Amino acid sequence: MLLNETHDPGLQSWVASAHKADTDFPIQNLPYGVFRRQQGAEAWRGGVAIGDAILDLAALAALPDHERPLDSGAAQALQAASLPRLNALMALGPAAWRALRLALSRGLRVGAPQAAAWRACLVPQAEAEYQLPVEVGNYTDFFTSAHHALNAGRVFQPGRELLPQFKWLPIGYHGRASTVAISGTALQRPAGQIMLPGQTRPVYAPTRQLDFELELGVLVGPGNALGQTLDLPQAEQQLFGLCLLNDWSARDIQAWEAVPLGPFMAKNFLSTISPWVVTFEALAPFRVPLPRSADDPPPLPYLDHPVQATQGAIDIELEALLLPAGQASALRLCQTNYRHAYWSAAQMLTQHSSNGCRLQAGDLLGTGTLSGPEPDQAACLLELTQGGRQALTLPGPTQRHWLEDGDTVVLRGWCQREGVARIGFGECRGQVVPHAPTQGPEAGLNSA
Repeated sequence: MLLNETHDPGLQSWVASAHKADTDFPIQNLPYGVFRRQQGAEAWRGGVAIGDAILDLAALAALPDHERPLDSGAAQALQAASLPRLNALMALGPAAWRALRLALSRGLRVGAPQAAAWRACLVPQAEAEYQLPVEVGNYTDFFTSAHHALNAGRVFQPGRELLPQFKWLPIGYHGRASTVAISGTALQRPAGQIMLPGQTRPVYAPTRQLDFELELGVLVGPGNALGQTLDLPQAEQQLFGLCLLNDWSARDIQAWEAVPLGPFMAKNFLSTISPWVVTFEALAPFRVPLPRSADDPPPLPYLDHPVQATQGAIDIELEALLLPAGQASALRLCQTNYRHAYWSAAQMLTQHSSNGCRLQAGDLLGTGTLSGPEPDQAACLLELTQGGRQALTLPGPTQRHWLEDGDTVVLRGWCQREGVARIGFGECRGQVVPHAPTQGPEAGLNSA
């Protein structure tokens, strides 16, 4: 992906908070979200994060033409971006995305003639609440970290090697779109069938092995027609943006149900995403080669392209933090990087369409748990505690085998390198609340 004037590290915004060294949202970022003011009756609408503020795109779209001089492509994209979901913007494709990003960048720069009019369109982030930025039609979670695949496999089978297909294709499973939720949504501890150690009959009980998974979510652009396949260059043009994703998991439920058909009730109760979507265009300065060794098999031709080899990965630093109930300071669970993923976002999308499967604007692809090669880069408790056998000791001292009621997990991500403006993703958080019995399958529940 080519760099352009919007990536210039010397750009300055008339929004003063966008200049802070640690901001996630300088003028070089401009991520999209959907918001409204808290505790009001305002309509949801699209916005762009800039410093500690949000540029209200609906308010911007309502300005007279002379106060928002846009070409036709940018004007159409602005109208789509101001709606209560971003699907219409995503459906327009990369030319419209680039046109709007350029127009927003120019209007937010120091010296922009429209600055006074645009300033009235700012809303403080501290006064905002958020909803899902897109209507998620379908959600597919992939398995792109070789380190997670190896470490998780060895929890259950010591000495196990990677499954033979891992280095030949991006593996995925169909998740549950209806339970994708916005950051801040509480996670009620789920229940399900569990086979307790030494027993021959399962029980239906709240999970004792609740876990987080540090992932990224890939949001798809226009999509493809039924029966149409996407090659890698076409897939690159379909990539709208990335968000943080916590794919919460109940490991004891997963262990009982996963064979023969894989994850189901252990993962479909909630997946949390961040409110801000960082565009692939904003991430262009951070593209790096995919990790491959001389011993790895060459990808099949439909999954191979020179651009993927040289810049298929993205250098995104990621961390997961634990905030125990009643504690003021968060404790780091892990820090990893997206550059360690074996398969790229474009390869995930190409694989998904390779049998003619139809994808649509707003579809969500999860990267899978993004563990790195070092022990402290393990991106879930399953790996960090060796399946709950070894307590993870954190400062305090705090110990965890699995998540406890009252725990809040916070995911963060940022990109940073010499000569380029630092950009970030904000945060994705969720708090575990106690299980609430119902009158459904738990009536007469056997104690676990």
